[in-house]
Amino acid sequence: MRISRTVTATAAVVALITVVCGGCSSSKKSTPEASPTPAATSAASPSGSQSAEATPTGSASPSAGAGAAAATVSATTVGKYQNILVDARGKTLYLFEADTSPTSTCYDACATAWPPALTTGTPTAANGVDQAKLSTSTRKDGTTQIVYNGHPLYYFEGDTAQGDTNGEESSAFGATWYVVNTSGNKVEGS
Repeated sequence: MRISRTVTATAAVVALITVVCGGCSSSKKSTPEASPTPAATSAASPSGSQSAEATPTGSASPSAGAGAAAATVSATTVGKYQNILVDARGKTLYLFEADTSPTSTCYDACATAWPPALTTGTPTAANGVDQAKLSTSTRKDGTTQIVYNGHPLYYFEGDTAQGDTNGEESSAFGATWYVVNTSGNKVEGS
């Protein structure tokens, strides 16, 4: 009988440890989820931290935070450009003329130079952006890219600070890149 109580007590202790530990193991590594970068949700900040923002993919991403909420797309005036799209951290968003539908054509080296504005949920419009024009599309890698007025949105790796528009009217990867206004159209005239 004494052995039976010892076995029962030992089993109870093992069960308690399993519940408390939650299956933890020192042999497993935790890796934070990739967060959306500054593209869609917030105005991008060069610091790389974010919350509830869209994220560019790859090392060119303005922020390398971990998985978060849906992105916010806002409008602002940057230099001579009135009411152009930015993320929640103020990072400028661009359209690519080679994209003739909501599905991106920018991958590999293109997506390194022009990281897509990603989101983990339905993007939110702010400050003059039309919510009805915001949507998403699924990229080949399964990530979700922010789309505005039928244009997939991107960041430019050459924009290192809030308010930079260094990618405006750049020709690369077979077409031209433009900042986008709240109507959802390219802005020309650098």
